[in-house]
Amino acid sequence: MRYILFYKPYGVLSQFTDDGGRQTLKDYVSVPDVYPVGRLDWDSEGLVLLTDDGKLQHRLSDPKYGHPRTYWVQVEHIPNEVALEQLAIGVEVQDYLTKPARVKLLPAEPTLPPRDPPIRDRQNIPTAWLELTLTEGKNRQVRRMTAAVGFPTLRLVRVAIGSLSLKDLSLGSWRDLTSAEIKVLKRK
Repeated sequence: MRYILFYKPYGVLSQFTDDGGRQTLKDYVSVPDVYPVGRLDWDSEGLVLLTDDGKLQHRLSDPKYGHPRTYWVQVEHIPNEVALEQLAIGVEVQDYLTKPARVKLLPAEPTLPPRDPPIRDRQNIPTAWLELTLTEGKNRQVRRMTAAVGFPTLRLVRVAIGSLSLKDLSLGSWRDLTSAEIKVLKRK
């Protein structure tokens, strides 16, 4: 069995093929027969777990298991306490109410590689960074949640999947999980 962590750059699809000629996982990860656990949108960055362990892939992807995923989210404007509380208790997004989430306003911009292309910079509009931990993963959920409370997402980086993090990975690189990391992942 293979268990791989990949630091996905902006503009890369979380799949191995694309008829449109866009960059995909195959442009970075040369390991056959592994598949991403969940998805990270083309316009999002960060941690992707790949495996050929179908049973683990199902357990980590199925919302009934509530596996946590943590994101750093740059938003337009500075969210107030009301918006942060709404994100924490759940937000009405399209036809569903999101599950409760952990959310906090980060005191400073996190250290990340520059995004290529950079986000739009509007000098009259301040931005802030949130740390948001979800236990479900609906399509474009983080972006829809922040927009629903009036603070559109400008940049989205998944920094952790459970106890696994971007630590020691550079943008576009991957590594195999250690045996200790695999044990923790399978135990949860």
